[in-house]
Amino acid sequence: MAGMAAALFAANRGISCVQIGQTGGIVFSSGLLDLMGVHPIRDRKSWTDPWAAIRALKQDLPQHPYSRLSRAEIQAAFDELTTFLAASGLPYNCHQHQNSEVITSLGTTKLSYCVPTSMWNGVQALKEKAACLVIGFEGMKDFSARQIATTIKDRWPDIQSCRLAFPGTVELLDLQPENMARLMEQPTVRAEVIKRIKPLLNGAKSIGLPAILGLNFIDGVISDLENELGVPVFEIPTMPVSIPGYRLLVAFEKHLVKRGVQQLLQKKVYEVSGGLGEDFYLTIGDQSPEIRFQSKAVLLASGRFLGKGLVADRQEIQEAIFGLPVSQPEARSKWYEAQFFNPNGHEACRAGLEIDDQFRPLDRSAQPAYPSLYAAGSILAHQDWTRMKCGAGLSIASAYKAIEAFSASNNRGTFYNVPVKKKVEKI
Repeated sequence: MAGMAAALFAANRGISCVQIGQTGGIVFSSGLLDLMGVHPIRDRKSWTDPWAAIRALKQDLPQHPYSRLSRAEIQAAFDELTTFLAASGLPYNCHQHQNSEVITSLGTTKLSYCVPTSMWNGVQALKEKAACLVIGFEGMKDFSARQIATTIKDRWPDIQSCRLAFPGTVELLDLQPENMARLMEQPTVRAEVIKRIKPLLNGAKSIGLPAILGLNFIDGVISDLENELGVPVFEIPTMPVSIPGYRLLVAFEKHLVKRGVQQLLQKKVYEVSGGLGEDFYLTIGDQSPEIRFQSKAVLLASGRFLGKGLVADRQEIQEAIFGLPVSQPEARSKWYEAQFFNPNGHEACRAGLEIDDQFRPLDRSAQPAYPSLYAAGSILAHQDWTRMKCGAGLSIASAYKAIEAFSASNNRGTFYNVPVKKKVEKI
């Protein structure tokens, strides 16, 4: 998310940009864009007002990346990103000053800031507690309409569930969400789904379905269902790998290219040189080094362990590309707690790069390691985004601040690279 957001912000400012690396981690997201949901972690205190949560966070954790960002910067970052997503066919809804409560595939709820429009009717239905029918499909793993209805029944008494056979599944070897989403874009399949739902409405004022209502034709699928069934329809986030996450990936990869971003996805950085008073030179390739790029600056959005931005051996946690120092506990025995679900989390989950106010990683003397090296996203230290429910907000806002810092610097010009014919050397 941080790398995609950074590429968008760079392109919008006329900064030529190349993306290098893997982007597939986005498909593990629910599609929800969290800003701030939980603080302090040890108390598991949830916040309806994410801005109040961030104010409290800044007082308690002055080293958290949010402490280097103003509300105006965070809001501008969200506005710019969601405007892009809407123009890419993936609109979002939010209450500007508060989080929204969203039903999950387990029947629990969570607070999130920006919610895909395909899920927004569910936010309203949960708030009003009107009669609702949740529908699951036979053979679909990790989604049980019955479990959802049973779990939330105490809060939402007038909620019912049913399970249907999905049209065309006789021919499918594996009933996966992606297959179902593609089939839902076929009018004949939608018509059959509608036919099977109608006899079960029984006074329902809204219908919840797993997030499989199309890949590229979401609005059309939902509109068709609502017009024929006569009630609002909403998607419920599913377990990863999720269709809403896949939609985000497609929106970024497809529409960033249209804005001039060059994508070298699934490539690896093998070596970096320069950067101290000169341009960076990045050697990249697939299975082996292939080409060398020259760039004015680099934004490091390589993530933590899953993204392989951080790697660990038996002694320490290391940053994988530049060899930057990583903020971490002094001893390996302090990386974790004996209790896996310790309310305070684990110290290794707060490891990462120290930065200055321009989001430039610091060296061991607490000075910027390189004048034009920036960092954004989960690789930053002093935050536990999974427990704080601030992952998307952290990624989007830190990318925004880093790009703004570079744009305002004396290095204004080519960010990360290109034009290719003049800047690339084949190996």
